[in-house]
Amino acid sequence: MLALTRKVGEQIIIGDNIVITVVDVKGDGVRLGIEAPKEIKIYRGEIYQAVVAENQQATMPIDVEQLDVLKDIVKLPPKAQR
Repeated sequence: MLALTRKVGEQIIIGDNIVITVVDVKGDGVRLGIEAPKEIKIYRGEIYQAVVAENQQATMPIDVEQLDVLKDIVKLPPKAQR
């Protein structure tokens, strides 16, 4: 990890097309402005981690017994049961 000290208005350049600017500093918080191409996705760390955890949860195998409970809950019309 690269750790840098920057003041308000100073920038960090990543590659040829990403610019991070320190916009404001208040107490323990730092506001950053990020300029990047639209095709580059930018997430806050905690949001990204939540999405990763949700995706992992969605790929876990489900218990077959849970499916049996669902079939009792969802009653299909007579034609759909064929």
